[in-house]
Amino acid sequence: MKLSVLLPTRNGARFLHDCVASILAQPDDDLELIVCDNANDDGTADVLAAFAGDPRLQVKRLEQPVPVTDNWNAALAASTGDYVLMMGDDDYLPAQYTRRIRALIDAHDEPDCITYNAYSYVFPSAIDGLPVSHYGDPHFRFGAEFSGEMLLSAPMRRRIVADMFRFRNRIPLNMQTTLVSRRAIDRLPGAVFKAPFPDHYALNALLLTAERWLFTPEQLVIVGVSLKSFGHFVYSSQQDAGLAYLGIEIDGPRQLPGNALFNAMYMWLLQLKRDFPQELAGVEISDADYALRQTWASLTAWRLGHLRGRELLRRLTLVRPAEWLGIARLGADREMLGQLGRRVRLRRDDRAQQLWLGLTPLPGVDGIAAFARWLEERSGQPLPDAPVT
Repeated sequence: MKLSVLLPTRNGARFLHDCVASILAQPDDDLELIVCDNANDDGTADVLAAFAGDPRLQVKRLEQPVPVTDNWNAALAASTGDYVLMMGDDDYLPAQYTRRIRALIDAHDEPDCITYNAYSYVFPSAIDGLPVSHYGDPHFRFGAEFSGEMLLSAPMRRRIVADMFRFRNRIPLNMQTTLVSRRAIDRLPGAVFKAPFPDHYALNALLLTAERWLFTPEQLVIVGVSLKSFGHFVYSSQQDAGLAYLGIEIDGPRQLPGNALFNAMYMWLLQLKRDFPQELAGVEISDADYALRQTWASLTAWRLGHLRGRELLRRLTLVRPAEWLGIARLGADREMLGQLGRRVRLRRDDRAQQLWLGLTPLPGVDGIAAFARWLEERSGQPLPDAPVT
């Protein structure tokens, strides 16, 4: 069974070597790595030349830069595997990934999709200029309903998507943390990746259409956040520069200032409604939840000194009266209150935690390959270390 690893890249040569090396270090002959070079002019070709002797590597060069969604679709179109994994050029694949993922595929009779957890590695200066590395363990905190290794039922998956319409993520919206079968991709109407953020739409479309979806709590990849990640631009108050880098336009019907990801989310939720009217009958976007998320993003920016008080007040006036009433009703939501309470209790000078709850500083570890070695030394064995069940 062939695995395709897709690696679309736009001027990521600084980080690309460690990512490619981690993929090609997998002891797996039935694997292909598709690097889609998005008209890079930063030394990407020199990095890839060092791996030219590995027949599993294929490089597709685009002569003119295209938006991130087009680059992802180009990488997918060039692949031939039965299962597809999307990686970013600042991510990392631990040494035992393909061994473990093949064991899961075999043990569960080739599910359509497999979602797992990850570690997060934040490069120095990648968020708000913080000079040392940080890491998240785990990358994502799943709810209690994800009770160990399990198949996610169709009703549960529809509830997960319905919660997205309340701007609540029950699974990570990172393509690196879900392996997808070719048959699940072929089942989707139209392109699997759609603007503005291709992984967000694709994962939710797959949740609605896949037949068998496996979840495991194992941490099988390392998700990197570098100076070229969109997270860097969001956490450093440079969102316009990040959107320009990715070739993304946010032109949805509702655009409160705050976090561009929520404005993009409003757009792809509407796209899901158009593409899956039967599956999403009766499910509507919660404008109150949307306004609350954007208001909290603006408050966080103000607390970090990225936003002046006058601009914060201006933003608050953009929230509609009906949305304020809806926000007031959300006060009875214990889960939401718990999230806000944890953030309010943070020290104002704890910049990393203000931006990303759960991050831990890791001074002296510079680079994602060094972080992978640190994890192995901490655990005493190669990652992932979970037994086959």
